[in-house]
Amino acid sequence: MEQTTLGVIGAGRIGRMHTENLVHAVPEARVKAVASPHLDDAWAGSLGIPVRAVHNDAVLEDPEIAAVVITAPSGLHCELIKQAAAAGKHIFCEKPVAFEPLLIEEAQRTADEAGVVLQVGFNRRSDPSLLDLMAAVQNGEVGNLQTIRVTNRDPKAPPIDFVKRSGGIFFDFLIHDFDSVRFLSGSDIVEVYAVGAVLIDPAIGQAGDIDTAIVTLKLASGALAVIDASRQAVYGYDQRFEVLGSAGSVAVDNTKPSTRVVSTTGGVVGRTPHDGFVSRYRDAFVDELKAFLRAVRGEGPVVAGAGDALAAVRAALAAQESFQHQRPVRLEAAAAAAGGGATS
Repeated sequence: MEQTTLGVIGAGRIGRMHTENLVHAVPEARVKAVASPHLDDAWAGSLGIPVRAVHNDAVLEDPEIAAVVITAPSGLHCELIKQAAAAGKHIFCEKPVAFEPLLIEEAQRTADEAGVVLQVGFNRRSDPSLLDLMAAVQNGEVGNLQTIRVTNRDPKAPPIDFVKRSGGIFFDFLIHDFDSVRFLSGSDIVEVYAVGAVLIDPAIGQAGDIDTAIVTLKLASGALAVIDASRQAVYGYDQRFEVLGSAGSVAVDNTKPSTRVVSTTGGVVGRTPHDGFVSRYRDAFVDELKAFLRAVRGEGPVVAGAGDALAAVRAALAAQESFQHQRPVRLEAAAAAAGGGATS
């Protein structure tokens, strides 16, 4: 099997996960180098990665490395995309590319001019269950799409230090939901109305964010969508999706690590849901990297590009403005206020 030589920039939680997936579950990948200012050399060495460095040049200046996986802190993504594109390397970048539309547009332009692939890490687009749901919609099994419902609940509220640098619940957390609605419906979001509250941890409010939100969306197709999001569901990670149409509905229920159910006179007890997104979307994280490598080889399109990142950020901007001013917001208005140009 032909292998693509890659380098990874960033070795935090997400970077380590992607690196381990590439080494153990993506045979068409060869990870030659990993770079991070706080690199755990023993961890990288245990994976058999020959080049382990604290400086990004070890990845960017190596002519053998054809593609780079960027999992550094979010604020560095755009600059790293530009550096990787200038070095002629294909790019997989974790979300967010940026919180500002103009920066995302610049990243895409840089990649286009360099002639390199740029894929963004919207992992749900590679989830087998969601792909099955989308196929049902595209095949007309539910008829004309009317509504979409998305539930997104984390099992545990994030650390306050993370909240302060996350960009807020609409950018960090619901960004995946905005993309999921576009992905499942095949239609752009044109209007957003968001309400929210601090119901879980007062410290999240003191940090300037909320921990609970309900967002309603109008789509260009005329369909409607609703997202309910919570930073903490004490029973585990909760992800559910439903599409309703003129001919019926199709849904993806919350998943569990095991389907075991114990039935006795004392009751019927099943397993709790996954403990987080890494476990729930394990297959999706692997498959999105495989899709990226297919795109690098010219064997298929990227599953999510900068245009998708741009659309999701515009929805987040509109949601933030809607929450702050307690009114519906059209995406064109939010994009213009942020200096983001035309709606994609």
